[in-house]
Amino acid sequence: MLTVTVLVGNPKPESKTLRLAQAVSERLVRDRAHETTVIDLAGYVGSVFDWSAADVTALTTAVAESDLVIVASPTYKAAYTGLLKAFLDRYPSNGLGGVVAVPVMTGGDLTHSLAVELTLRPLLVELGASVPSRGLYFVASRIDELTDLVDEWVEANGAPILRALPD
Repeated sequence: MLTVTVLVGNPKPESKTLRLAQAVSERLVRDRAHETTVIDLAGYVGSVFDWSAADVTALTTAVAESDLVIVASPTYKAAYTGLLKAFLDRYPSNGLGGVVAVPVMTGGDLTHSLAVELTLRPLLVELGASVPSRGLYFVASRIDELTDLVDEWVEANGAPILRALPD
């Protein structure tokens, strides 16, 4: 059974970014037996910067032991959030080795649409994750089109992700 983690670095709980990441996860693995864990870092703002926080250490372990991780963030200053960065800083180089990752970002418009490829993807690769497809950038005002837009993205990008996952 696949282990899937949805990791969201939006400081706002229950965000559009979370909805998007969950939709990507559900659509990608809908035909495979899987177990999904959702980590909304908004619930850990008080402890993510505390390197001794056992709850956050447990979350980093869960992510590193996943087969597939959807890593999502809103675009802040043309990059991912500091909250997500602080969480990912807990990993050593290659700390996500063996994990297939999908970078996902939301934004207010297309101005920063390359941020997913220019900022989040390189971070995940630096941590050793395999990123076999393009990331997904989603304009938040199109939330009513979420299902159709995610379906289009998965149709165009899902095959290499699914091939990279264990049977």
